[in-house]
Amino acid sequence: MTPFGERVRQLRRERGLMLKDMAAHLGVSSAYLSALERGERGKPTWALIQGVLQYFHIIWDEADELTRLADLSDPRVKIDTAGADPKATLLANRLAREIRNLSEGELEDMLAILDHALGRERRAPLPIQAVRDAV
Repeated sequence: MTPFGERVRQLRRERGLMLKDMAAHLGVSSAYLSALERGERGKPTWALIQGVLQYFHIIWDEADELTRLADLSDPRVKIDTAGADPKATLLANRLAREIRNLSEGELEDMLAILDHALGRERRAPLPIQAVRDAV
């Protein structure tokens, strides 16, 4: 599942909306929308993102966040390490090989390391369960 797909599914379920109704509103098939939610399709198009925002009546910061999640939701990422330090190539290849075996905690730790290295606060949303626990 991608961050965008996870959030769309969460919004749809919170509002008690049916996948088939949302798909019809967006002009896509239920199978496509389901695959998008599960992360089996590529990044959504700008037009689809706008349709989702309109469907859920999302504006301002929440719209920016959902748009950002869509940008970070390509399930088939390619990393070009040409010209980078050999350790960057090693890291990219090991991550590609081992990412499915990492625990949720290990993934969170790695994201925190990247955020710290870039000198910024983490902007990615909390995992769905953490959001539920906070409410």
